[in-house]
Amino acid sequence: MTTADADLERRQKAFRRWQPYGLLLVGTVLSAATAGLVMPTAERRITAAALVAAALVLQVWWSWTDRTSRGPSRISVAYFAVRWAIGLALTLANPFFAFYAVAGYFDAEELIPGKRWRRFAWFACSIPVAGAQTSGIPVGDTMRWVVFGCLLLANNVILTLVTHFSEQEEERSRARATTIIELEQARDENAALHAQLLVQAREAGIADERRRLAAEIHDTIAQGLTGIIAQLQAVTSTSDPATAEQHVSRATDLARHSLSEARRSVHNLAPIGLSNDGLPEALQKTVDQWAERTGVRAEFTLTGTAQHLHGEVSATILRITQEALANVAKHASATRVGVTLSFMDSEVTLDIRDDGKGFDPLTVPQRTGTGGFGLDGMRARAERIAGSLTVEAEPGSGTAVSARVPLVLHE
Repeated sequence: MTTADADLERRQKAFRRWQPYGLLLVGTVLSAATAGLVMPTAERRITAAALVAAALVLQVWWSWTDRTSRGPSRISVAYFAVRWAIGLALTLANPFFAFYAVAGYFDAEELIPGKRWRRFAWFACSIPVAGAQTSGIPVGDTMRWVVFGCLLLANNVILTLVTHFSEQEEERSRARATTIIELEQARDENAALHAQLLVQAREAGIADERRRLAAEIHDTIAQGLTGIIAQLQAVTSTSDPATAEQHVSRATDLARHSLSEARRSVHNLAPIGLSNDGLPEALQKTVDQWAERTGVRAEFTLTGTAQHLHGEVSATILRITQEALANVAKHASATRVGVTLSFMDSEVTLDIRDDGKGFDPLTVPQRTGTGGFGLDGMRARAERIAGSLTVEAEPGSGTAVSARVPLVLHE
């Protein structure tokens, strides 16, 4: 129970305890002020005073026993009945004492068990109220009986409506309380789920970072070392000093380039080719350098209007191009390669085609512990940015790799 609920319950308990005193006081004061008009005889005044004293003793006894905090019982029903009888007698003596008679409207729920008997108690309280409205219970006057009956009916209709709306409000309050409890439980469950998701996201992030570094190392250091080995092998197979010096120079350039890429990969930066150039320029340089290094004719084509892409999108396209060209150099035995970058309304496509020996896509082995990232790595890169990668190949007819990624512009 909240502090506000406890405070409200405390005030309600105090009201139920003291409201009969207050109503008796109001009725007594008004009756005393009108005693000369309503109670002209001394006998009626003495009777009213005796009844007020009896009501006061009854209330003091009830407060002393503190029955109001224990719920309905036989004693509380007897107390209610005696108080009602005193209230009715006082109302007959002076209609202003009806203020005391209406005390039952406020505490019948605490004193009377059962909804049916509670409604009967409220009806009983309406009798002295209707009598007060007709200046006393009518005796021998037909018209006053009619008026009394109509007022009694009207009072009970109003009482029924008020009770109905009160019960509906209580039902809504209980429903709101139940909803609040359910929301609090759901909030606790969501907090636990959120904590679990954070742990899972952290673990997934660590795994993704490991895959990214593995792919970066494969795309940079591994490819660079492969190129360096190829250039050094060419040195050993030639006796021409000028040619050997040229291959050594290329190997040195590849080593420097791979070192720079490795440093940037660790810091999760864009590929070095994108540091100073846009994506089309970086692809053009990559294709030209690859052609010079492998001796295979390669062309780069740009279609559509080039736009400044988000860094992750540009890096993904460049990495896919580098990996595809590396695969061509390793496996295709191609004489011609074409790389096309196309800017469309909502996506960017990259196509790498070669006229090499091709292969059967169904026979491509799955990645192993010693294998490269190859097609799996390119496909994973594309899917990481909500893109896709398809491969069309046939033995003896070359290979076409196509990547489609969303057009996400640099902010």
